[in-house]
Amino acid sequence: MALAVAERHVAGSVVHLTRAESEGLWNLSHEAVSRLEHSPSFDLSELLPDVPRTLRTALTDFREGTSDSGCLLVKGVSTGELPSTPAEYGSRALAGHPTNGTLALAADILGGLIGYADEKKGDLFHDVHPVRGEEHRMENSGSVAFDFHTENVHHPLRPDHLGLLSLRQGHERTTATRVASVRRALTRLTEAEAATLRELRFESLFPTSFTRGTSGERPSTGRHRVLFGAPGSEFFRYDSFNTRAVDPGAAQALRALAEALEAVCTEVVLEPGDLLLVDNHIAAHGRSAFTPRYDGRDRWLRRFYSHSALPGWARRMMAGARVLPATTDIQGVF
Repeated sequence: MALAVAERHVAGSVVHLTRAESEGLWNLSHEAVSRLEHSPSFDLSELLPDVPRTLRTALTDFREGTSDSGCLLVKGVSTGELPSTPAEYGSRALAGHPTNGTLALAADILGGLIGYADEKKGDLFHDVHPVRGEEHRMENSGSVAFDFHTENVHHPLRPDHLGLLSLRQGHERTTATRVASVRRALTRLTEAEAATLRELRFESLFPTSFTRGTSGERPSTGRHRVLFGAPGSEFFRYDSFNTRAVDPGAAQALRALAEALEAVCTEVVLEPGDLLLVDNHIAAHGRSAFTPRYDGRDRWLRRFYSHSALPGWARRMMAGARVLPATTDIQGVF
């Protein structure tokens, strides 16, 4: 689906930065990244009012969780000079790069930039690019089709929002980021299917990004709902690879949800400088397949997580600023 079609699907949720706004954000990003590099407990609050008003207003509105699409596309974000697309997992090729400042500013307007102690060593910014030998991993290092999922489905403190900044499209220039809103999908479910999804009849495995370097079966959550929230303002918790039903009736409802999400999917072929924001409680996201060449010009995105209201007990358990404790340390709290 071409970008123009995608924009019609998310009508009212596309922001085009002017050249002046893009330059202003880039200059501010330099200041933000210098603070980030100087102190791990960096405070960007005094910089946020200087974020271009168009972007700041769009992000402020988006964080309210009233979106029907669950996504917001920002076009015209500066990315600066870039090295080759990294070849290794966790390379940190853009440490100190101004795009880190851009993402931190966006994350802090949405809530607060966070990482997870047991995912990518607590990194706050994640490189999304193919890694040789990991083509079939259902992570940001893979290149096979990645079906719909909400981020960190297993975690009691899942991100409220995530952002994906496109740095390089790759060779095919057709690889799509796929987004599907549960609020739109619900119109295709029966009342009985929706009611089943609201019941404690589902469990989710820990994603492989949280279990790298471990052996044996991946741990699982306790039973949870897939669908929750008041009618008309629904949210969900779902991962097509990791969420499992505990009985046949729940499995049927899960299949119906998967089909409904596919039917309402929006595909966006992100161009360099496109920043896609996703409400992680309203929309699931995924990726179409592509064929990497591992020549330094492959597809490359950067990702961040944002959380708007970390509880005090979690903040006091955090070993590092903005990095949530290991999942096993807080599993069962909710």
